[in-house]
Amino acid sequence: MPEGTGDITILVPGHLHSHAVSRIGERFRLLRVERSDPALLTEGMKRNVRGIASSEEVNASFIDALPDLEIIANFGVGYDVVDAVHAGKRGVMVTNTPDVLTEEVADTAIGLLINTVRELPRAETYLRQGRWRSEGAYPLTRATLRGRSVGIFGMGRIGRAIARRIEGFGLPVSYHNRRRVEDVPYAYYPSLLALAEAVDTLISIAPGGAGTAKAVNAQVLRALGPNGVFINVGRGSTVDDEALATALRDGTILAAGLDVFTDEPNVPEALLLCENACLLPHVASASAYTRQAMADLVVDNLISWFTRGEPLTPVPETAHVKVKG
Repeated sequence: MPEGTGDITILVPGHLHSHAVSRIGERFRLLRVERSDPALLTEGMKRNVRGIASSEEVNASFIDALPDLEIIANFGVGYDVVDAVHAGKRGVMVTNTPDVLTEEVADTAIGLLINTVRELPRAETYLRQGRWRSEGAYPLTRATLRGRSVGIFGMGRIGRAIARRIEGFGLPVSYHNRRRVEDVPYAYYPSLLALAEAVDTLISIAPGGAGTAKAVNAQVLRALGPNGVFINVGRGSTVDDEALATALRDGTILAAGLDVFTDEPNVPEALLLCENACLLPHVASASAYTRQAMADLVVDNLISWFTRGEPLTPVPETAHVKVKG
């Protein structure tokens, strides 16, 4: 075991990618608990744990139960499952895994858009069921990418990568973000509603949290219009599921493609019944290549923190946190 970190205890609550667990075990003293529940912590854990590596919820009570906690290394670019604001107040660093999954998620967003607009999964099912042979050609799709205008909700790393791909289709791009991004050439709209009114295709890559909860609501969907297509590869919590299912059923919008849901893996029955919805089981970053890179970044953040006193990818809420002592 490398010198200097073998006596540092890292806690892994619940499930974590096996590559990350293996590397943590090689470099640190690894402890595991079934879930991030303070009731599962022994007195020894409370005394010794200095780091957490997790893809599970890490709330304020769990953070407070570990008085010597220094860092929470979150597996995922989204970290709304971690109370980062509370961690920052407690002087606990939080890191995430940006960049390594950017291109994979952007690829999936484009694939989901094409599948949704051109109904490719339904066309394949039609073929496999023998209906091409027995009934003739698959019906012409009502939608096309031709002539569309695309709005992106969330112009971060992944939003930019999606925008570059959309440009390759020759389609105009605009966006809504918490604030204007100065170094992108796309039209900026100060509200999500204004963006939806200006485009007919809305791609959401917005983060979760109170500020974006159910941001894509009935009003936004109405603004998108009857030719509208909605794609979500961000967080399920940003969408009002009931409003979306209603909009799909009554023709308020044309179609939707979703990779994320509010209560995963529980997909609302109302959405399952919508034939004009293309639904994926949260696979945007789910390639072996990308998930291993994410696992490496989780561990590399821990190593960098405990050997150099600096994390590689701190989240904004804890950028001010310094090594104790």
